Amino acid sequence: MAAFRQRKAQRLARADASRKGGLDERAAPVVQLLNGRARFCTTSSCSGRLVLAQGSAADTNSCEIQKKNCTWLMVTHETCTKDDVMTALEKATGDVVLKFEPFVLHVLCQELQDAQLLHSVAIDSGFRNSGITVGRGGKVMMAVRSTHCLEVPLSHKGKLMVSEEYIEFLIHVANRKMEENTRRIDRFYRCLELALKTAISANNSPSEETENRSVYIHRRKRKTIQEQDVHTSLKDHNEELEPEDDTESNLAIFAEIMI
Repeated sequence: MAAFRQRKAQRLARADASRKGGLDERAAPVVQLLNGRARFCTTSSCSGRLVLAQGSAADTNSCEIQKKNCTWLMVTHETCTKDDVMTALEKATGDVVLKFEPFVLHVLCQELQDAQLLHSVAIDSGFRNSGITVGRGGKVMMAVRSTHCLEVPLSHKGKLMVSEEYIEFLIHVANRKMEENTRRIDRFYRCLELALKTAISANNSPSEETENRSVYIHRRKRKTIQEQDVHTSLKDHNEELEPEDDTESNLAIFAEIMI
């Protein structure tokens, strides 16, 4: 579809507007795999991160309301240590929250069936908060998301509110989540690669003529059986079968597409 190709070209030509200014190393293979296919275009991604976010001391929810007002005292896309966190907390002057944010990916899809394929792969790979949205004008967006997040307040007005022992425990939990996140990304990439290859093979292997002939033969067999059981006129019989045949044909074609 020309409109989708144009939209994709415009999107990929834009400068990266993220704070990092580039792809996360762990997310890059998935992004490149999708953008290398004509029917997909990634719009944003994050491989998962551990963040110490500081907001206003007067409003503990300021990071959620206005992300631009947040200061990152620490951010890493890898596991971290208690010393990393304690060093970053020395710079705290407001309310600090420790967050683990898992892998997230937004993909613009040419058609709904393309988004459905991605959604199935995401769910099977452990990203069970994934979903599809269809906007005005038929724009189809697929979001790959997970539920294994973590968010814990550590300080208030620059004062540490928890013990170092508790922080060490939190880091252990967060690192385990990061490791699980990495496994899910790897699983998603492998399953996605296989699903895309399978979809291409399914679309290329049977010719349109063979498909139509198969559907026609199936219709004739079904019609013969019904003619033996139902004693109606040929005209009435054909009128009854016509809508059923159309539905069956559509379902058969849809099933082939989804494979």
